[in-house]
Amino acid sequence: MAAQAPFVVPALTRHTATVIMAHGLGDNGAGWMALASNWRRRGKFDEVSFIFPNAPNIPITVNFGMKMPGWYDITKLGGDLNIEESARSQDETGILRSRDYFNGIIKEEIEKGIKPSRIVLGGFSQGGAMSVFTGLTMKEKIGGVFGLSCYLLLHDRIKSFMPEDFPNKQTPFFLAHGLEDGVVKYELGEMSSKIVKDLGVESVSFNSYPELGHSADPVEIDDLEKYLEKIIPNEDASA
Repeated sequence: MAAQAPFVVPALTRHTATVIMAHGLGDNGAGWMALASNWRRRGKFDEVSFIFPNAPNIPITVNFGMKMPGWYDITKLGGDLNIEESARSQDETGILRSRDYFNGIIKEEIEKGIKPSRIVLGGFSQGGAMSVFTGLTMKEKIGGVFGLSCYLLLHDRIKSFMPEDFPNKQTPFFLAHGLEDGVVKYELGEMSSKIVKDLGVESVSFNSYPELGHSADPVEIDDLEKYLEKIIPNEDASA
């Protein structure tokens, strides 16, 4: 599905955990590789392999139909939408296609011998939205799900895509949003986090960042780091 294979930053020592980080609309996997580089320089997550997928080039309606990297089509600008309008205008076919793609990456990691409990799926904006949707609807229980500056996809019918046994009911979800986000409104992210809780997820943290627009900042990344340290510490340290 993807235009090209994901970028991978391999584990420095033995590979015991995997973090999958999905980019936003118009970006590519390379746009977030500095995240892994920063942690590598500081001696963090030596046993983690970081995967940065690349979305395919698809026609994007709000881009006048021109192609750009995207996990699904966008027909209306997020900054102008409320939660109900957002659901009605979403590209269900593209969302489900991307969900299957991320499930495939996770399956490949499990086949390599990585425990599902040591796999974390997350992303920014479109990538975050896809990660949250995939985490809620997948059949495998994984270690964690995070979404930065994103929203819940297909919230009005997501239950129809969720397995009856809901494997990730107890999986910790880390959600983060800037108060000044002009692309995906803060209120949309906040409401999405409440719906995720209402769906039955037992551990949902919604983190707010003053003066932050549609981007990430050091405080947010520090919070994400702390979240990951709890979920995927070095196996020696957790033994």
